[in-house]
Amino acid sequence: MAEIHERNVNESELDTILAEDLTFEGEVSFTKELMIKGRFSGKIRAKGDLYIGPRASVEAEIEAASVYVRGSVRGSIKASSRVELQGDAEVIGDITAPKIVMSTGCRFDGVSHMYAVKEGAK
Repeated sequence: MAEIHERNVNESELDTILAEDLTFEGEVSFTKELMIKGRFSGKIRAKGDLYIGPRASVEAEIEAASVYVRGSVRGSIKASSRVELQGDAEVIGDITAPKIVMSTGCRFDGVSHMYAVKEGAK
C-alpha cells in the first residue's frame, strides 16, 4: 500500500498569495508559486506550483506544474508533475497528471487521466 505524504507549505516562502478577502476574475499566469486563499474564476496557466487554500473557491481551467488542493475547485486541472487533493478538498472536473494523490475525506467528481512521464522530460 502506498504511503500518502501531504505537502505542508510554508506561506512565508511563497512569492504570491491571493488573500482570503480577495475575489479575482480573469486569466493568471506565473512561473514561480502561487497560493489562492480567496475566490478566483477564470483561467490559470502556470509553469510553477499552485496551492489552493482550505477556504478557497476556484472556478477555472487550471494548467500548472503541480496543483495542491485543500479547498474547492470547479473546472479541469492539468499538471505536468502531480495533483494532490488534501484534507477536505473538493474537485468537480477532470484531472490530468502523471501522479494523482487523493487523501481520505476529499471529494472528486470527474475523470482522472494519468500518463507516464518520458525520461528526460520536464
